[in-house]
Amino acid sequence: MRSAFSCVHNVGMNIARIPDGLKRLHFENRFTRELPADPETGSARRQIRNACFSRVRPTSVAAPRLVAYSAEVAEMLGLSAADCESAEFAEVFTGNRLLPGMDPHATCYGGHQFGNWAGQLGDGRAINLGEVIAPGGDRQVLQLKGAGPTPYSRSADGLAVLRSSVREFLCSEAMHHLGVPTTRALSLTLTGEQVMRDMLYDGHPALEPGAVVCRVAPSFTRFGHFQMLAARGEIDLLRKFLHYTLETDFPHLLTQYQAGSAQIVLAWFAEVCERTAETIAHWMRVGFVHGVMNTDNMSVLGLTIDYGPYGWLEDYDPDWTPNTTDAAGRRYRFGHQPAVAQWNLLQLANAIYPLVEDAAPLEEHLRGFETCYTARWQQMMAAKLGLKAFERDDGELLDALESVLQLTETDMTLFFRGLAELDPAMLQRPAELMDPLLQAYYLPGELTDDVRSEIHAWLAAYLHRVRDDGQAPEVRRARMNEANPRYVLRNYLAQQAIDKAEAGDYSMIHELLEVLRRPYTEQPGREAFAEKRPDWARSRVGCSQLSCSS
Repeated sequence: MRSAFSCVHNVGMNIARIPDGLKRLHFENRFTRELPADPETGSARRQIRNACFSRVRPTSVAAPRLVAYSAEVAEMLGLSAADCESAEFAEVFTGNRLLPGMDPHATCYGGHQFGNWAGQLGDGRAINLGEVIAPGGDRQVLQLKGAGPTPYSRSADGLAVLRSSVREFLCSEAMHHLGVPTTRALSLTLTGEQVMRDMLYDGHPALEPGAVVCRVAPSFTRFGHFQMLAARGEIDLLRKFLHYTLETDFPHLLTQYQAGSAQIVLAWFAEVCERTAETIAHWMRVGFVHGVMNTDNMSVLGLTIDYGPYGWLEDYDPDWTPNTTDAAGRRYRFGHQPAVAQWNLLQLANAIYPLVEDAAPLEEHLRGFETCYTARWQQMMAAKLGLKAFERDDGELLDALESVLQLTETDMTLFFRGLAELDPAMLQRPAELMDPLLQAYYLPGELTDDVRSEIHAWLAAYLHRVRDDGQAPEVRRARMNEANPRYVLRNYLAQQAIDKAEAGDYSMIHELLEVLRRPYTEQPGREAFAEKRPDWARSRVGCSQLSCSS
């Protein structure tokens, strides 16, 4: 493997050739200026002490090539289409070239993986190029995923393949347009090299095209950053790191509480709990399953982070997880995500306890997560059902809905979009009640008289509730269609795009990116992107099964 230093272009080389937008990127880099660095540089694997990051450069690759970029993220950063389509852009955001002001580094963190403490983890396949101040004044970190080894790569190569990179690029942007808090993706590039991967860890490795995604977020700070410092007993650095986090990502708290006090630590933790509850409620709203909710994959900003073996709930099965590594225990199954989030917050509370030295208020905020999540879930379900607000008696209606959705294989996305087409006037025509929902059922033969009777009973109860709610049908329908997407990144669609991309055809990546920009809007001519999972995808790898291999 090439040295991570030897082939990276000199920062000042050919500066005149750099497109204007790239020249204007202003790097602030507070993280590396204000926090202690590992005294050793380079990618040699090692344990880090009393430091928050290690400086390491991306590995140069053979033939950087742009596959796709997000116009919205580019605009946020002040980059034009010409900037993004330039050869220099591909060089920079695949790792072959550094711009003036960049300070590439990988950060150190730990975490619980599948409920067990894993010790030092860190950015094993991610290299932060630096922090830019966007034209609007916001701070954004630019991070390359798959740009080569770091001190935290352990026995891995730090690279990524096209398969997983397509999924990360598309899902990051799809989630943003769905209104789900998330990290963003600026670009997807090819390296021109092959990477060996054993996709299912079953002893059948194969070469795959190498790729890099440039991820963008105000911060990539994770629960695990705090856990690692606490686990090593580096309490002074833990305190310093939290103060840095407050200054950069939660400055409003510094205007309300005294820096360094237990009160500001608790206020920060309460906000992390609230942001996490908000994000998980959104996941449940759109049917997203993260697949690997380890504490090192949890953002303190409440962003969805690390798109690995994620999946979209097609058949409504609360016990489904896409992650083959989790197939036995199903720890990270769809219906368990709120509970896992609270457990992860408990681990964060344990990490910051030395800064508070009082368990009671931390426990109170953990209970507050449950209260906050329940409130957001109730609001979300009211919106999905087109109701003005959640009322106490609606709990029984929702419990019955949970059962109805599992009577037979039911496509979650299509069910809720179809539900918007119902109207209380249809109570006079009971034989028509299920008509708008028929497209949501995978196995029509399972719609026996008994199953239909249960579904009809729930639909009737629902429409009586809608009638009592008193909204005009068009108002209710619009409210529902703003909460229930028409288009999501279905697993089989992502796999079709990957199949084509691996054959050199990137057209479906671009088409999906375009469709997913308007997930709540009917798009004539694009009905194929809103169809339920075809039979061929029922058990295909990449559609129903995914691993952590990337």
